Amino acid sequence: MPTATATALEQRRHAPYENWRPPVIGVSLLVPVGADCITVVDLRGMLMLPVGGLHDGQTPEEAGNRVLTDPSGRLRLVRCVAVDCVQTRRRKVITHVMAAAPMTRGAVEALVYRDPRAVVRVMPTLQVLDQWPTGRSRLLISLQAMATGDTACIDSGVVQAQLPPALGA
Repeated sequence: MPTATATALEQRRHAPYENWRPPVIGVSLLVPVGADCITVVDLRGMLMLPVGGLHDGQTPEEAGNRVLTDPSGRLRLVRCVAVDCVQTRRRKVITHVMAAAPMTRGAVEALVYRDPRAVVRVMPTLQVLDQWPTGRSRLLISLQAMATGDTACIDSGVVQAQLPPALGA
């Protein structure tokens, strides 16, 4: 291999983080059930909050209504409780965490997730926190923001005092 090619590969491997592509913007739903449970989806053994993509011209509320649907056709989303921004190697990932109105177990059983392979389940919040180490901090911060009425901004794992103007609340 010529030295020019070897050094180019080495430079590419250690290149700084850059946004080479537009950001990926998604929505995650926090649906409380009773005082101590939340709604999760189980996709072949992987627990997660219900998630979906946010397309051009769509609001987080509209995207959230596509993620979980109920027989009436509309899930009652209350507000955005957190915005989580993570810079990956080539692109920024922005996730809006939307809180829904509290539901009963019976109402959750009627919900349909956008991915037919996944099962919508109700689990105790503490059990979800124990079994989901990768999303633990986002879930805890979102639950706290939902309880206090604030909107949290998480930037690369660090909670910010307020949302950047570009993200809006």
